[in-house]
This record gives sequence, structure tokens and C-alpha cells, in this order.
Amino acid sequence: MIPDLAPLWLSARLALLTTLILLVVGVPLAGWLAHRRSPLKPLVETLVSMPLVLPPSVLGFYLLLFLSPTGSLGGWLRETLGLQLVFSFPGLVLGSVLFSLPFMVQPVAAALAAQPASLREAAWTLGRSRLGTFVAVELPGVRAALAAGAVMSFAHTVGEFGLVLMIGGNIPGVTQVASIAVYQQVEQMNYPAAHVYAGILCGFAFSVVLLVNLLRRYADRHGANP
Repeated sequence: MIPDLAPLWLSARLALLTTLILLVVGVPLAGWLAHRRSPLKPLVETLVSMPLVLPPSVLGFYLLLFLSPTGSLGGWLRETLGLQLVFSFPGLVLGSVLFSLPFMVQPVAAALAAQPASLREAAWTLGRSRLGTFVAVELPGVRAALAAGAVMSFAHTVGEFGLVLMIGGNIPGVTQVASIAVYQQVEQMNYPAAHVYAGILCGFAFSVVLLVNLLRRYADRHGANP
């Protein structure tokens, strides 16, 4: 039996957009955490790490409150920009970026912090700016960490359930991702379709874990630390 493939494609689209945004937002944040000394650093590190221990439904609940049309931020977005984030795909992207942030930031920050300071100082001596040094000198040295962060962010987004259900609901073609589709099929006692969705997700999860382990072995052999 071949079920509706729309939830699988929607999950892939959500995970891809989330990963791309995290590369743009999370990598600079990882660089700041790795190198800067600031009294705000412990607070930022704590906020970034909170999704690792916070139940997804809790984050989803507060996002639902803040972003709903009756909430302060959600009401302002709707009246000013005509934008509604709850029960919409853009809302899923925002929630997924927040919830998957540590999976991108932590491995990249750890790898950047492990690089010798002399590497940056030599680049500065040769006239490179801080931004140029970060992009052209530091990031190429943490390719394995970047790859691991991207893979884990993508996979974590695909597997998310609680946050997606809270902020997006179960709207076919809009917010019904694969994890929600499994839940719906089980509720309807349509176990053959649930088996197909679950089997695809299990195969995907196995492939992701295998890929991350291979990246770590590559990093260990080449003196990097993802």
C-alpha cells in the first residue's frame, strides 16, 4: 500500500528550509560563542541549549500563545504585515528553527573553540578582517562539524512531533508532516499506512545516525572535532 506522499515531501521541505536558515543564523552564533568573552555568553548558551531538555509541547504552547492572532506579537504581525504564523507552514519553519538550533550551534561552536588561536591571529597579521578570517580560514577547518550539524538539524526537524502539532495542527498539505501522518493513521487504525510512514522514517533515522558516525570518524582521522 502506497499512502499519500504529501506529508513526506512536506517534512523534507520543512527540514531543508530549517537547515538552510540554521546555517545562516546558527553558524555566526556558534562563532560568537566560540570566541567572544561576554557576560551575556552563559545566558545565550543556556537559551540555545534549552530545547535539548525542554518538552517540545512546552515550546509549542508558548509559541502558540505569542503568535496567535489574539496574542500581542501575533496580533501585531497580522494587523501590520498580514502574516499569520500559527497553523501555517511559515510558523512550522519558525518553531523548527528555534527547536533545532542547538543541533547546529553546539557542534560548530565546539569545533571552532578547539581551533588554535594562532590560526586566527596569523590571518589577522596578513591583513584579513575578522569576517574574512571566519569565512575563509576557520569554517573550512570545521567542515565535518558543519556537515554533522546540518545533518542532525535536518533529521531532528523531520522527526519532530509535539511542537509541530501544537503550532501547526494537522492540516493536510499545509502542516501535516510525516510524524503527524503516522499519528493520524494510528488514530484511524489504518496500520498498513502507518507502517509505511513509520518504516520510511525508521530508515531515514538509521541513515542519519550512520552518516553522523561516519562524519565523526572522518573528523577523528583528520584531526577535527565535529
